[in-house]
Amino acid sequence: MSQHRRRTPQHKVGQRALLVGVLVAGLGVGLGLWASGDDGDSGPTGSAGRQPSGSASSRAAEESRSAAEPTPSPTKSYALSSTPRTIPAVRSHTPARGPGWRPVRGQRVVVGDADLADEARLLARELGLSYAGEKDDVLAGDVRLSLNDDEGADPESYSLTVRGGRVNISGAADAGVFYGTRTLKQTVHAGGTAPEGVVRDEPAKPVRGFMLDIARKHFTAGWIEDRVRELGDLKFNQLGLHFSDDQAFRIQSDSHPEVVSDPHLTKAEVRRIVALAAERHITVVPEIDSPGHLGAVIAAHPDLQLRNTSGTATRGAIDISKDESHQIVDDLLNEFAEVFPGGQWHLGGDEYQALTVSDPEASFPQLAAAARQEFGAGATVEDLATGWVNDRAATMRVHDKTVRAWNDGFFRDTSVTADKDIQVAYWTGKEIGARLPVEYLSAGRQVINYNDEFLYYVLGQPQTFVYPTGQRIFEQWTPRVLRGTEAVPAKYDGQILGGSFAVWCDLANSQTQDQVAAGIRMPLRATVEKLWNPGTPQGSWAEFRALADRLG
Repeated sequence: MSQHRRRTPQHKVGQRALLVGVLVAGLGVGLGLWASGDDGDSGPTGSAGRQPSGSASSRAAEESRSAAEPTPSPTKSYALSSTPRTIPAVRSHTPARGPGWRPVRGQRVVVGDADLADEARLLARELGLSYAGEKDDVLAGDVRLSLNDDEGADPESYSLTVRGGRVNISGAADAGVFYGTRTLKQTVHAGGTAPEGVVRDEPAKPVRGFMLDIARKHFTAGWIEDRVRELGDLKFNQLGLHFSDDQAFRIQSDSHPEVVSDPHLTKAEVRRIVALAAERHITVVPEIDSPGHLGAVIAAHPDLQLRNTSGTATRGAIDISKDESHQIVDDLLNEFAEVFPGGQWHLGGDEYQALTVSDPEASFPQLAAAARQEFGAGATVEDLATGWVNDRAATMRVHDKTVRAWNDGFFRDTSVTADKDIQVAYWTGKEIGARLPVEYLSAGRQVINYNDEFLYYVLGQPQTFVYPTGQRIFEQWTPRVLRGTEAVPAKYDGQILGGSFAVWCDLANSQTQDQVAAGIRMPLRATVEKLWNPGTPQGSWAEFRALADRLG
């Protein structure tokens, strides 16, 4: 996420009332205490007395009766609770004794901060509860969402406390609170009960993404919205949209309507997708790939096609020696920066076909001349291509975007180097002059894992691609496995921001939308499990699969 809402720290005024009840069971007498502070985490973990009533006067009367004339009441004994089973698994759970919590129509979702109204309304709608807004009173069955004062905490962290027939979800920012609501939603799915105790949870990796190629294959807005809901419930936080390629340009453009293909998404549809994603704390990461993969743009502007000395066109490649090429791509970048207000942008940069020939300078003398003019006598076409990516990064920085580019858009032994703040989207080791992931990491670069060995779902399985399975990801992949099946040294783990599962539509008609959704269902769940939790998953693949089937 580019930004998270936090509450300004405030001094706590005091704790709520302490209820004392004398519990009689068999031949012994036990004293049971229940206490609840503003954060919902104080007091014993068990709960056995009557629930507090809703008004201040009734609570005072209750306290008076309890202090003056304790009235024994029967109670049940409970085994220690079990850890809730969710995807991804929660990081820690402190068990307690008590009945847990399950939603009952008429119960409330309340907030301690108005900034959490969206999260509360969504949860209330999903669980059939009533959203009651900001409330200080306490009713039986309440779910309370609140922001805590821990300014140093991960904004995606949260705690979920089930105690005394109520639930409190708190976090340092609204994103963490939202993830707590996803955990609660999963635990009560299909009549389940949220177990007594305290969940403390946070992700291992800040980037948990899914990328969709909507350029080669048109996906309807409704289908994409369904994926957004699925991703949100699984605690993904990025949705990549690759919407421009050789085959098509799939979003309405006002600056260059001539490049747009049919069918395509309208801007109104895109804005609805972006808004839905924002509600679920998902940043949409657009990609207009350049200087390669621009066939749809070039089709409308054939004068910008890159051609070699014999006049042969280079597929998908724009002639980056021409000022008009820079202008049209920047026009599109500037236009869509406003359509996608999130703080992330993918520049592409991969597979520029001018660099796949044996002697780019001889084949494309116009590129060689432009390189020398801009960067000096010894400059190469690789330098010119690197300068192109740097220029596009500068365009997007004006819009406060953090940018990334595919690893084969970075080159070794060049006089021009890619800007240090451009993140490496590492997907392959098959490019010409392939560079090992450690080369980027040892240079201090941040890397996002798109490993095509595990995370590429390529329609039709062309070349050497095979459809990835959730089991293989679950059992063999980790964020440190950036290329092939080998993990990079653990010392680089902090530079690996996370990963992204990707759907590419090379043979677009090989599967329908519904088949794609079914095919990626378990790979998505396995991917986020490995991005949220470090280390080896507890339990087997069969158990994980059964849990996924139970949760729906």
